[in-house]
Amino acid sequence: MTRDEKFMREAIRLACKGHGHTRPNPAVGCVIVKDGRIIGRGWHRRAGAPHAEIEALRSLKNSRAALGATLYVTLEPCSTRGRTGPCTEALIAAGVARVVAGAIDPNPKHRGRGLRILRKAGLALTSGVLDKECAALNPEFNHFMSTGRPWVVAKCGMSLDGRLSRPPGESQWITSKAARADAMKLRARVDAMLVGANTVRTDDPALTVRGIRGAAQPWRVIWAPRGRPPAKSKVFKDRWRHKTIVATNQTLKGVLRDLAKRGIQSVLVEGGGHTLGQLFKESLADEVTFYIAPLLAGGPIPAVGSRPAKVPQIVSAHWEKIGQCLKVRGIVQKQRKQSAKNFPFCEKNPCRVLNVCTTLASRNNSVTQTNLKPS
Repeated sequence: MTRDEKFMREAIRLACKGHGHTRPNPAVGCVIVKDGRIIGRGWHRRAGAPHAEIEALRSLKNSRAALGATLYVTLEPCSTRGRTGPCTEALIAAGVARVVAGAIDPNPKHRGRGLRILRKAGLALTSGVLDKECAALNPEFNHFMSTGRPWVVAKCGMSLDGRLSRPPGESQWITSKAARADAMKLRARVDAMLVGANTVRTDDPALTVRGIRGAAQPWRVIWAPRGRPPAKSKVFKDRWRHKTIVATNQTLKGVLRDLAKRGIQSVLVEGGGHTLGQLFKESLADEVTFYIAPLLAGGPIPAVGSRPAKVPQIVSAHWEKIGQCLKVRGIVQKQRKQSAKNFPFCEKNPCRVLNVCTTLASRNNSVTQTNLKPS
């Protein structure tokens, strides 16, 4: 491990503290080093709060401590003025001599701009240190900024014979209690969850985040191409009814496009079988998480109800035992040249980025209106 990698790993560790708190901003960590010793630490705590670099500068004993120091940050310093000022200006004013950046800003409008400003001001620069691990901190943000589309996670709980339900008269649950609790971490991680209208008609799910302290409630999206579900459904009656959207007369791709207009960066698609099948048929899934229960259900509903035009390949596959169930997750390969090392299941990632922290901050519920009508 090089000296730069050592300090960047500490910055990554700090960035993990912001997980679940910073959306729609990325989680970022920073350390300031002088004479081989860390003298300042910071991380982005929540949207609208100071960025990691500013937090690190403020942690110093005095305003002159940064003179001649090296600053390590997991994401290229920002150069634009939003709710906070440009970090580039603060670093230059503080007298930082060298900046080591992990990942480059994925936004095409800003990519590399911060580094160019710092270089022009005379700072020494190094970029790409542990870039894969740094990028893995924010897969949803990176994807949204580079493509304009939400990061879509396909989630399913199924039996060994690939069924979503048991025969009539048996328990409604396929997966174990432990697996269902683990799935709540997925809900807590995303901006919206989506199910088909038939799932609402049949199961009347609550579609809420439960058992995770401080978790914000994601938007609930009901895809209803063949008509709205009953008005008496739980999603229209509970305290989160204002965060329920019914999308009618739209393709699944169109629904995701409209969610992107709202600034929604990540969507968890929970089914049922027809909805998941359509998701794969249209090549809209970016990530999968399947919970497989050790039973033969023999139920009528297959986990994936449509045959995709091209069988999707899963890269960077990872599996673990959750209670009595097997959890399998991975990235859906969109291009032949895609490599598993480009994705966020790297075991070197110290915060295991896709296992979201169990203590989350509330998110801002304000959104921009589009043609998707809240119910």
